[in-house]
Parts: sequence; structure tokens; C-alpha cells
Amino acid sequence: MKKHILSTVAALGLAICAGAVSAQELSLGQISQYLNSLQTAQGGFTQFNQDGTLSTGTIYIKRPGRIRFDYAAPDNTLVIGGGGSLAIFDPRSNAGPERYPLNQTPLGLILRDNVNLEQADMVTGVASDGTTTTVTAQDPDHPEYGNIQLVFTADPIELRQWIVTDDVGGQTTVIMNDMVTGGRVRDILFNIQAETRNRSN
Repeated sequence: MKKHILSTVAALGLAICAGAVSAQELSLGQISQYLNSLQTAQGGFTQFNQDGTLSTGTIYIKRPGRIRFDYAAPDNTLVIGGGGSLAIFDPRSNAGPERYPLNQTPLGLILRDNVNLEQADMVTGVASDGTTTTVTAQDPDHPEYGNIQLVFTADPIELRQWIVTDDVGGQTTVIMNDMVTGGRVRDILFNIQAETRNRSN
């Protein structure tokens, strides 16, 4: 389950940030420039899980280095990226969150100060059918983590869905909705220590 959440989180982070890609197949330099100009984003998501179940929730992002996923009931999982760590809060556990170094996940590539998609092997494919553009990306240092396919339409440019393929070939599909960029997002949403204290009270 934790492995599934991590792979899904990685896909969400990449997909949210790469929203500038269109059917015109922008250059990787243009996409990198967009990513580096993105400050905040928030909205909803619908997730189709590998086991056929459906999950929904809300995502918040604040570059550099911060992201949050609130899964709705009955899941109620919370995932926070901040302070160099990625923490998974399991509502069924009385223990503290499980933590991972953010820079050891694909999210670290997108949330860093300077994103460079022209780095060797980061993007492994760009394809367009005239209506949608699909960008396939992976961690160039750890291709064994799997890959992410991001699907976009144009006029207006919108991210429609993404598919994450994990290291054993399992796939999870996510569809975004009602995304808003450039708004105010509070820093406290990404404070792992504060969330841990709140849950222990």
C-alpha cells in the first residue's frame, strides 16, 4: 500500500507541475521554463487504483519543495512533502508518519529550485496525435522506479490525465479537476512536524 501511495504521489506531483505542455509539442526548454515559473497550485483529483477502486482528494503545491495530498474518506490518508522529506500519515495507525527523503523520489526533480527536463534520459518520449500530447518521464538516475505518462489537450492548454507505471508494471490513472494556479497557499499545510503534533494531541 505504501509503495502504491508513493508511486501515485510522484505521478501527481509531475502532472500538476507540467501543465504547460500542449499538442504543439513545446520544447523541453519551454516546459522547464514553465515549471520554474510555477509557484502555487491547488485543486481536486480522481484516482483510478490498480485494484479497480476509486479515490478522490485535494492537492496543494508550493514550489520549491512543498506538496500536500489530502485523500477523501474513506481513505483519509495524508501525504505531505516539505522540509526535504515526504511523510505519509495513515489514519489507521497510532504511530507517527512514515518518512522518506524527498530528493529520492521523482517529486524531488519537479519541486527543486531549478527544473531541467533537457537533462539526459529524464524525458523518454513525446508524442502527439493532433488532439493530445503525451509526455513520458522518469527519474534519470533511477529508471527502475518506473515512468509517468502525462496526457494534455490544447486550446486551452489543459492536463487531462496521467498514468504512472511502477517498477513491476502496475498502472494507476489520475484525472485532475478544478485546478487553480497562482493563488495563496498557506505554509502550514506543508509542515510535517506541526501535523505530527496535532495528531498526537
